[in-house]
Amino acid sequence: MPPLLYNEAGRWRSVGFELEFSGLTIEQAGKALEKALGGELQQESVAKSVLHVEELGTFNIEIDWNYLKVKAAEEAEGQQEPSQWLDLLKQSAAILVPVEIVCPPIPLDRLESLSPMIASLRESGAVGTDDSMIAAYGLHINAEIPRLDATTLFAFLRAFSLLQWWLVDEHKVAFSRKLSPYIDLYPESYLNTLFSCSGPSMDQLMSDYLAHNASRNRALDMLPLFSEIDDGRVSQAVDDDKIQGRPAFHYRLPDCRIEQPELSLQNAWNCWLIVEQLAEKSAAMEMLGEKFLSMERPLLGVSRRDWTELIDQWISDQLLA
Repeated sequence: MPPLLYNEAGRWRSVGFELEFSGLTIEQAGKALEKALGGELQQESVAKSVLHVEELGTFNIEIDWNYLKVKAAEEAEGQQEPSQWLDLLKQSAAILVPVEIVCPPIPLDRLESLSPMIASLRESGAVGTDDSMIAAYGLHINAEIPRLDATTLFAFLRAFSLLQWWLVDEHKVAFSRKLSPYIDLYPESYLNTLFSCSGPSMDQLMSDYLAHNASRNRALDMLPLFSEIDDGRVSQAVDDDKIQGRPAFHYRLPDCRIEQPELSLQNAWNCWLIVEQLAEKSAAMEMLGEKFLSMERPLLGVSRRDWTELIDQWISDQLLA
């Protein structure tokens, strides 16, 4: 469990997960999910099904291809006639485009309810990141922020930025995903700016972030959170209609190696918990931030290997991992 269990309203914080994989059709994935969690499965279109689970919420099972989702929705709503073209698109998507399961926000004290999901999908034939050299399938974590204020945002941004290189190694991120543009790390110029700050305002946090990270393709994507605070400002900086405001961190770094028996949501979640734990240690972040700045080399920046070794030793000394 993270150090901060409750949100500003005094309720359990919630966490959502997104899984990308192939090997199953929408229908097969929906049935595997229904077998694991129960609930009522409904097909909304050829590109999307939903599973309604009492006390947990609605799970979306969809093909991660916006064009097909739009066309399928139009057909389902009667805006266009049923066509073989949609069937062809669906068949092509099964080969080229991953299936995505988007879980609803689950309270921290109910996360164990999701445990059967991975095994059921695996047993049904789901395959993930390791199935292909070009597959860049991820397991995303959407962790609700405990407090929506500048102090909390600054703490989490600093904690993740100090850990980002170490986290890539700890997750054993696949080569295909490292090469992909989807999980770019924060640039060193942003780390220098962040570690030089002291108690920045929300305005400064947003300005600095958008100046260096005006893209959804970050290992820790803060755009949904900043959109929750000021959607107009984010929209002006980033022209991307996929950005939707929500009071949660969008952590995109973990692979979805769903075909491997050792994969579990807990493994990915445990890595994120290191960020949560460090975010509560202001003095440690101050010390580590100063250390990072002191390791700057002209033209070369900070040695990634040296920094990762330093962080690994610090985590071991603190008994965080």
